[in-house]
Amino acid sequence: MSENIEVPSGIKQLFFEKNKVKTVKKGTFLFQEGKPAHELYLIKSGRIQISKVIPDGRELSLRICSSDDVIGELTLFTKESYYMLSAKILENTETYVLPKEVFEEKLTGDNSLTIQWLKWIQIQNQQNQTKFRDLVLHGKKGALYSTLIRMSNSYGKTVEHGILIDFPLTNQELANFCGSSREVVNRLLSDLKKENVLVWEKGYITILDLNFLKDEIDCENCPVSICRID
Repeated sequence: MSENIEVPSGIKQLFFEKNKVKTVKKGTFLFQEGKPAHELYLIKSGRIQISKVIPDGRELSLRICSSDDVIGELTLFTKESYYMLSAKILENTETYVLPKEVFEEKLTGDNSLTIQWLKWIQIQNQQNQTKFRDLVLHGKKGALYSTLIRMSNSYGKTVEHGILIDFPLTNQELANFCGSSREVVNRLLSDLKKENVLVWEKGYITILDLNFLKDEIDCENCPVSICRID
């Protein structure tokens, strides 16, 4: 079920040419919201969660990034750059590092490269817009249902009785993707289990009735390249 849009090869080549690699341990941050931004990163291996802290203290997780993803991209062409989001390391990770100024110079001098970059950025923007749409229009329930649909598109594997989301999640981690509390998500998941929409065993969710989730949020059947969590 994977149709992720890859970072253009010309963009990745900029990181490869610099060939500066940084190793980051699980549980730490590659960068944090509000800190000065001087670098962009191309993930070589590992997984990183991109999130934002909501004013009331809750965490809203936006993406799970893995190899060949670029992160830190929201700081380009701004005079005083600060990271707008935080990047938490989910497993030991290696990243290529590219100074922001170098990246900006390359884009400024190469129109073709700039167009490639803008196309990729547009996909990221569309992904975020649809996530916020579901949260605003359908509240906590819609945020959970759309998160489950996105998870199935990113990590889903067809099994005998449905779609296994092959990515382990705690209740709190799932709640973070919904901008909600663990208690609310627990209640909603319990309702879905009673209605035989999904099962959850040892941190792994299997969706038994994907159409139920889609109908509940008036799913617009966006392309899988947009309806993703990665």
